[in-house]
Amino acid sequence: MKSDPATRTDHRWRFLRAGGFDQVRLETAADLLALEQLDQKLWAALACPAKGLELNARTLQLVDTDGDGRIRAPEVIAAVKWAMARLRQPEDLCRGAGELALTAIDESRPEGRQLGAAARQILKNLGKSDALAVTFEDTADVAKIFDKTRFNGDGVVPPEAADDDAVKAAIKEIIDVCGGVADRCGEPGIDRAKLDQFFTEARAFDEWWRKAEADAETVRPLGEATAAAAAAVAAVRDKIDDYFMRCNLAAFDARAASSVNRSEAEYAALAARPLVGVDDEVKAFPIAHVEPEQPLPLDKGINPSWQAAVVQLQADAVKPLLGAKSALTQTDWQSLLAKLVPYGAWQEAKAGAL
Repeated sequence: MKSDPATRTDHRWRFLRAGGFDQVRLETAADLLALEQLDQKLWAALACPAKGLELNARTLQLVDTDGDGRIRAPEVIAAVKWAMARLRQPEDLCRGAGELALTAIDESRPEGRQLGAAARQILKNLGKSDALAVTFEDTADVAKIFDKTRFNGDGVVPPEAADDDAVKAAIKEIIDVCGGVADRCGEPGIDRAKLDQFFTEARAFDEWWRKAEADAETVRPLGEATAAAAAAVAAVRDKIDDYFMRCNLAAFDARAASSVNRSEAEYAALAARPLVGVDDEVKAFPIAHVEPEQPLPLDKGINPSWQAAVVQLQADAVKPLLGAKSALTQTDWQSLLAKLVPYGAWQEAKAGAL
């Protein structure tokens, strides 16, 4: 049977009768080569699902080029053309063999050269450089193919791919900062997006750090030790603020003096039990005994559950910023907080994930 004049071919089709109507027999490579000229009214079906057939699922997925879950006539024709453009003898497509001889690939064409190079690289990666054919099993496990290779073409570079130790360390640092991307073998590495992200973060961090350097005496009055001072203050800030508020309340009304301290009954209840393991309960008591307009002692009379934190405050913040003191007035405390405000604001504005 001949098609329209524009696509006329001398190919002769053979038919069989099944299910009450005639169907074209596809038996030879010539049949497949002429498939594009076959009137689609003579096709048994023009589409089929890409799943649930007795064919390799990955092959069906590749034929379904638009990914709509159905394989249609144009996709079948395109798949035949793709294969025919890479084989020396079209008959190899009809043999149904589980392997493809390297000599069957037509490397006189660019498509064939690319396929041949890929097949030989796969065999080399699998330790089969002397093999004369590539099998379906050779191509099935992508992770295995690239397991021993430095670069596998997926755009992800793991640290081990670098020859230079400094580059290797840089890749590891980028992964630590920005997270990694798994390559085809499942190893963590970086791609272009992660590299760009790292340098974007690094530039933001550099700009943020330069702001502190431009006004170092204000932002970081103790240099590297400013962070420790801020941490020591933060550890006791709420408790010391609470203490001075209680002192102010006692100064406002003498009747509040006994209430702002814990009652004797509360101390008695606590003392009636073993004092091991009651640290959280003791922490809830005032940091020091409250009296009207009383400064906060730093060397004695401190709630034992806060003693270590006050010692740290004295060493890391009070002495370096205010000088040696045995007690803190409320004015001293506010002055100490004010000296660390610029550092806190700078920390709040931190940019860059470094």
